[in-house]
Amino acid sequence: MVTEAKQVNLEQESISSKTYIVVTAFLSLFALVGFAYYGLPFFFDFMVNDFGYSRAVVTSGNAVGKFVVGPLFGFLAGWLIDRYGPRRLMMPGVILMGIAFIGLSYSSNLWMFYMFYIFYALASVCGGPLPCQVLISRWFDVNRGKAMGIAYLGIGIGGALVPLIATNLEKSLGWQHSLSILGILIIAIAFPMVFFIKDPSKARRREKTNEVAIPMSAILKNPNFYLLAIGSMCSIGAVGGIGQHIKLYLRDLDYSQSQAASIMSVVLISSLAGRLIMGFLADKMNRKYVMILIYLIVALAILSLLLPPFSGRIYVFAITFGIGIGGDYMIIPLMASDLFGIKALGRTMGIILVADGIAESFLPVIVGALYNDTAKYSIGFSILICVALLGIFIISFLPKTQQTKEADHSIESLQPSNL
Repeated sequence: MVTEAKQVNLEQESISSKTYIVVTAFLSLFALVGFAYYGLPFFFDFMVNDFGYSRAVVTSGNAVGKFVVGPLFGFLAGWLIDRYGPRRLMMPGVILMGIAFIGLSYSSNLWMFYMFYIFYALASVCGGPLPCQVLISRWFDVNRGKAMGIAYLGIGIGGALVPLIATNLEKSLGWQHSLSILGILIIAIAFPMVFFIKDPSKARRREKTNEVAIPMSAILKNPNFYLLAIGSMCSIGAVGGIGQHIKLYLRDLDYSQSQAASIMSVVLISSLAGRLIMGFLADKMNRKYVMILIYLIVALAILSLLLPPFSGRIYVFAITFGIGIGGDYMIIPLMASDLFGIKALGRTMGIILVADGIAESFLPVIVGALYNDTAKYSIGFSILICVALLGIFIISFLPKTQQTKEADHSIESLQPSNL
């Protein structure tokens, strides 16, 4: 009787803890990706007008930050998360993101602009998708795709709200004060929940220690690691190329600030459906095919921008693109955990996210440079479509993954003797 009561208490505690973990990941992604990643491009046209930066320059800050931070800190952050847990990196990550927003609002000098973008990149690595992915993967075996999908709704909701909030703040306070206030909101939203994160119970940790830890050397020798990394770079890069230029593109089409904000919100609202749909599919069918489907949707969405104008075209793009990006970021850690297991997920995703971040930040610069030369987006968007299709081709060579607890049954294929 006592044993049964203890078991019931443990199950109730586990359910409560899992709920807290999902809510924490939701709010962290809401603030550090939804507000941050999708909020900054809203202010690019103001920076171009007031600071005199070109489109290539305002989109280059993300590239410089991730190029400086990624190679130096990406793998180290993954190793620290695997060893000490996500909480210790998430707390400084939240603070850094708030500081970056406040600093960028007054960065009229280029060196300040790049310095605070380095803060932004550090915050993204420490408090963004990487620790949230590991956090959820440590707590969820069954329904991991659904849990990841729910947590990633935070990106869509935050991204949908931030243009509307920024528009109203900008009308009342000016764009610089608005950007600073968003930085303060990021800290207020994410930090309290992150501060009280608990580690899994001792019983759960003992269960996890039964997993075989795959040596990083074995993962780096496996061709599937590079297929996943390069394939995801293609799609994430295509998404970044559009996401960083969407506000500027809409302004070229003579949409007002409020109209542009509304369309950006439609993209992110549609991403909510994309995350739920793709999270559900990721638990029901082979994740390789879900990944290919997502990448195809991204390519088709960008293609719609190159079609002859027709009524409602921009909303067809916004809904389709939103569904695509809804699943894009979420599917990568699910594939990585299937291929390489949970115990190496932090280190594995630390490297993959660095690669994805480089693609996501440099392709917008290329699109901006092509725009500066031609005053059109057609060539740049065509390149993004080709890059997304290349991602589909590369991912097609990945093996079908095991949809069980941690894909531990596939670990034997990673041992050096079989590589």
